Amino acid sequence: MARTNKAGADADGPGRELQAFAVRLRYLNGEMNRMAHSFAAAQGLHATDVQALAAILDSDTPLTPGRLREHLGLTSGAVTACLDRLERAGHVRRARESADRRVVHLHYAAGARAAARAHFLPLAEATARAQEGFSDEELSVALRFLTALNRELEELRESH
Repeated sequence: MARTNKAGADADGPGRELQAFAVRLRYLNGEMNRMAHSFAAAQGLHATDVQALAAILDSDTPLTPGRLREHLGLTSGAVTACLDRLERAGHVRRARESADRRVVHLHYAAGARAAARAHFLPLAEATARAQEGFSDEELSVALRFLTALNRELEELRESH
């Protein structure tokens, strides 16, 4: 008879692997959150401010406050307060760069990058050490998985 786990899934089958993924992803998320909270505390920011900084940094094109609001799932007022804190702290700048002067673009301030790099350097080093144990092909598969998972999570967020 097959063993089952707390969720009722076959403990030796595909459900077991899914559970192991879920546990590892939750653990990774917790560690990343701890690092983000540590950075926020060191910079006198809120945890949401760090999420906003990451979104601005990771965006392929300059974000607008509206797109940032959608990404973070916050109200307009909350995004404005967040951006005000980040601007006062020297982490972001707002710029009107288009012909339509009503459009504001958000940029990660160059000087703020040094603080972020210094704080998150141990994360980059840990990532490099972890990658050493994997072939390029294995890393490619892991990256494909993370990309697909992020896409699924974005779709889930947008549907709710």
